[in-house]
Amino acid sequence: MKKILVLGCVLHVLIMADTALAGKKSGLYLGGSIGAAALNVSTQSVDFDGDDLGYKIFGGYNFGIIPLIDIGVEGSYVDFGSASDAEILNQEIGVTAWDLFAVGALNLGPVGLFGKMGPAWWKSESDYLQSYLDETGTDLVYGIGLRFQISSVAVRAEYERFDMKYVDVDYISLGASWTF
Repeated sequence: MKKILVLGCVLHVLIMADTALAGKKSGLYLGGSIGAAALNVSTQSVDFDGDDLGYKIFGGYNFGIIPLIDIGVEGSYVDFGSASDAEILNQEIGVTAWDLFAVGALNLGPVGLFGKMGPAWWKSESDYLQSYLDETGTDLVYGIGLRFQISSVAVRAEYERFDMKYVDVDYISLGASWTF
């Protein structure tokens, strides 16, 4: 009976150790997400809010140097869709961006909290107010998120804020990634 108890305790400790390291996966990762993009347009002559479905394709590298902390880099292409406002002559504005983030994460077993910050190269296009809203630029953007990772697969929810010249975007998304 004593041997069975010892064996049970050893198995329990091994299972718990594996669970504690479940969110700790270093290396190259690729993924995608889909979410809601809320666009706020503010110029001298136009002020409206609109939203649309957006998507993101991302990839990065996670450096698992410190046991509970991950440091990494991540880049993505984001299409925020096209927001429209019927009150302003059916104005429609589309925004896309390429970004590059420094990412820091705190791993709490299979769950991780992460924050990211970096530049975004964005482009906005409008079908009505082209002189104001057909723009390109580079701005600092940031985001926070939560991920659940088992082995090489992670499911993540995140919020990102893009403050651009005339268009500000709040993007809330749900996605998945695979670490190689």
